[in-house]
Amino acid sequence: MNKTIKSAAKFHPLAAAVMLACGAGLAHADAGLEEVTVTAQKREQSLQEVPVAVTAFNEDSLIENGVADLSDIQKLTPNTTLQVSRGTNSTLTAYIRGIGQQDPLWGFEPGVGIYVDDIYVARPQGAVMDVFDVERIEVLRGPQGTLYGKNTIGGAVKYVTKRLTGDTEFRIRGAIGSYNQRDIVLSGQTGLTDTAAIGFAVASYQRDGYGENLLTGADNYNKDILSGRVSLELNPTDTLWIRVAADSTKDDSNARFGFLMEDAPTGSETSPGSVYDHESNMPSDNSVETSGVSLTAEWQLSENLTVKSITASRSGETETNIDFDSISRPDFDVPAYYEDDQFTQEFQLSWSGEKSNLVSGIYYYEGTAKGSFDAVLGMYGITQNVSGSVDTESIAVYANYELALTDALNLTLGGRYTVDEKSADVFKGNYLGLYSPEFADRYDGEPAVATPYAILTDYSNSDEWGQFSPKVGFNYQLDEDTMVYASYSSGFKSGGFDMRGDASVMPETEDGYDPETADTYELGVKAELFNNRIRLNAAAFHTNYDDMQVTVQTFSEATQNFSSAVINAGKSEIQGLEREMMASITDRLTSNIVLGYTDTDYLEVIDGGVDVSDQWGAFQYSPAKTALGQLSYNIDAFEGSLVLNGSVSYRSEMQIYAAPSQLDVGSVTLFDAGVTYFSGDDKWQLSLQGKNLTDEEYRNAGYTAFGWITGYYGAPRTVALTGSYNF
Repeated sequence: MNKTIKSAAKFHPLAAAVMLACGAGLAHADAGLEEVTVTAQKREQSLQEVPVAVTAFNEDSLIENGVADLSDIQKLTPNTTLQVSRGTNSTLTAYIRGIGQQDPLWGFEPGVGIYVDDIYVARPQGAVMDVFDVERIEVLRGPQGTLYGKNTIGGAVKYVTKRLTGDTEFRIRGAIGSYNQRDIVLSGQTGLTDTAAIGFAVASYQRDGYGENLLTGADNYNKDILSGRVSLELNPTDTLWIRVAADSTKDDSNARFGFLMEDAPTGSETSPGSVYDHESNMPSDNSVETSGVSLTAEWQLSENLTVKSITASRSGETETNIDFDSISRPDFDVPAYYEDDQFTQEFQLSWSGEKSNLVSGIYYYEGTAKGSFDAVLGMYGITQNVSGSVDTESIAVYANYELALTDALNLTLGGRYTVDEKSADVFKGNYLGLYSPEFADRYDGEPAVATPYAILTDYSNSDEWGQFSPKVGFNYQLDEDTMVYASYSSGFKSGGFDMRGDASVMPETEDGYDPETADTYELGVKAELFNNRIRLNAAAFHTNYDDMQVTVQTFSEATQNFSSAVINAGKSEIQGLEREMMASITDRLTSNIVLGYTDTDYLEVIDGGVDVSDQWGAFQYSPAKTALGQLSYNIDAFEGSLVLNGSVSYRSEMQIYAAPSQLDVGSVTLFDAGVTYFSGDDKWQLSLQGKNLTDEEYRNAGYTAFGWITGYYGAPRTVALTGSYNF
């Protein structure tokens, strides 16, 4: 049975408590740890040959760890945050090694790139993807600017789906669990001809809420998702492979409302009940729809030369409600919608020689992100509407060249030049009454005045940036099983225009803000020891993080209002350590401990001409210490294999905003355990997984504004039984 692959984990300063140690990959009973294949450098390689900090998970390891969606990966990967954003159900907040983007506002760029079959997903809405029909998930840490382009300065997450075999197969998978969880996934494929095959997968995920609206009974933190994927693969010749694929996801889970942690500034009430309950006056309606189509063609021109074309289009639409006050008055309500679409085209050339390899290409991106929201301040009887759109056009050329200088020493040289152009339309205005005309249909009270009484921002502008992202690295094979490497890599996150910018207070907001850059120096080792019984991968890194895009607040005496603007005000340093160690202790017992440490330091943050860096603490969503340890035990049972898996994960204190606030959270330790059965004929799989077994109550996101402090919380204790059968 294949039970293996990489996992990861995180570091607990009390590492003695990590008596567990692995399970993301299991050894065969008669061998050491199984080889892991990744495509981190856009070609298939063994994990141990890639001079990049990367963690990978195959399908079996995802099942054994109870991974339901991308947010479950954060417990398994060092120095990584992948979680559902505040106030949403499927928007992703992603940070790796201290770099990311917590604000999903349209026009803002992420710092961690998300890829589905090498197709870039530009917006975080809908990026908390459920895991089905998956071959592998890879997490690349550190700037990936040379091969993956802009907005990967923290790293990249790759979701790789299965290729079709042409065999006739059908699979049904289902799950039942806590809070009335009921999931079903149907997938299958068949050959149409000797050179053509078609496959599909459709999934429904349903769950009641962890809490409710105590006034209406509507679920809070529930799940209602329908997703599907279909693909057609052709092999017209032995050297040509073509895939046409389409996917669609509809998330009708209720809007997620937070818990009012302290007395409201307009009254003495706080949220009653559990931390998952609320008394919001806003409707629970929420909808996130994402879809995409792609055409991938790979042509092997010769034994050494391959060209590849990836053409893709994606779109998304979100309607949601965010209640900053979470009480039964419209003191601070935010109805919102987002729309986005993108088109990408990549031409890639790969060449391999006796002592060298080259991956190069041309990449084109065109996209539009637009949206609107109301900031409804009922206690003042006014509404502020923010709306606009951003058009982006980007083109890049890149090359990554590897040369064997000697039998043991390799050199890597890479570079990517990107031209990024953006144009924006931005509007911000104040209205008398509750809800602007754009959102009046969501409010059942007195309609808003149709004309704004104050226009704060109303402009159109454009800008263009050019950026070179280099990479230089050496890796040296100490012996057959041990490689050390050193590298310098650079990346940038795109500049843009602040959709919330108040030009009446800060006219410079109309000029936009420039890209931010990250330059990382990394030393690493990858080793397989004791006849492949231990796999040890470790890295130390130092990052210079410049021109940071930070949000600053300014108070206007004229309007008596606060306004925000995004400026390039910051410089910082990030340094850290990572260690992933998997051990086949016996032929049946496997352990893994992965430790992560990130030290972040603001060197300069200019606000109003004053350096306020000493007032800022750690980086957002970037705990200094993370850890996960697991033990897995493999038993021959029922003519198959039974895998027992236990884990403990740890995340140290975490800061929610750039500056310290009352929302900052303490350390969190979670215990998970599971048992998974694989039948000997590879037809049956059964898995019973328990998460957060001690029912730890922990906050992982929140809002604080105008005196309201609202928290969002991680999942309580859950148990789920998942089963699948291959026909």
